Amino acid sequence: LHSRLRLCCSDAKLLQRCFNLSRLRLVVFDLDFTLWDCGGTWCDCLRPPFSRSDGQVRDVTGREVQLYTDVHRILDACDREGVLMALASRTEQPSWARELLALLQIDHRFAFSEIYPSSKLRHFHALMEQTEISFDSMLFFDDEMRNIREVSGLGVKSIHLESGIHWEQFQRARNSFGASKH
Repeated sequence: LHSRLRLCCSDAKLLQRCFNLSRLRLVVFDLDFTLWDCGGTWCDCLRPPFSRSDGQVRDVTGREVQLYTDVHRILDACDREGVLMALASRTEQPSWARELLALLQIDHRFAFSEIYPSSKLRHFHALMEQTEISFDSMLFFDDEMRNIREVSGLGVKSIHLESGIHWEQFQRARNSFGASKH
């Protein structure tokens, strides 16, 4: 029995390595140019009040805020796999960002959010404290290289996005999670 148990444990470790059944427990997203496009600018450059009409979210000038095409599919995949999701944004207007999340009807999808002007390091330390999830069990998506470099230094697998998040990028990052640290 003892040798059978040892074999099962080694088989489980082998399966985990082979199939990258990872220790991924938390996916963290930036907002601007990661989950959404605010008409080519950051959400703190918009002009409230914001409104939703015919499925479109706009600021008072008519500038549209829209999620990138694959966002719902990605959030659904995280939910199906039981992976927690969080937000980390350095916006100067946290209340605007929260209002836009609600108007876009995705605010309820995130178990944790660190939305305030500060360093991403502060955001991630707060997330680790709240979730009790280690940095090496987190996956982060952002459009700014300075944030990627900063957060990667913590041991978080960090993915730089050039034009918002897309399904293929998410799949590659998720599938390779645990294969390398950064």
